[in-house]
Amino acid sequence: MNNYETVFILTPDLSEAQVKEAVAKFVGILKGEGAEIVNEENWGLKKLAYQIQKKTTGYYQLVEFQAQPETIAVLETQFRRDENVLRFLTFRQDKFAAEYAAKRRSRKA
Repeated sequence: MNNYETVFILTPDLSEAQVKEAVAKFVGILKGEGAEIVNEENWGLKKLAYQIQKKTTGYYQLVEFQAQPETIAVLETQFRRDENVLRFLTFRQDKFAAEYAAKRRSRKA
């Protein structure tokens, strides 16, 4: 299993409950594919660097997880299908990024 980190931006038109529901949906997809969730962070409503679909803000969400490579294709397909997702980025962490993420999590706790 590899370490992955995904950040996605949800449309600002959603209520807090809808944002939590959308995040739960994507976490559920990961768990359904056998992934282990390491960390979740809600970064909240932030200003975008540039307009996306005529929107200037979005809800940012970070999810760190361990999964098989096939899981990423399933997750990204669901991101593309959901009209509430403005942008997403998923990448595999190398050992240095995984160590840094662990240190960052321990400092927050």
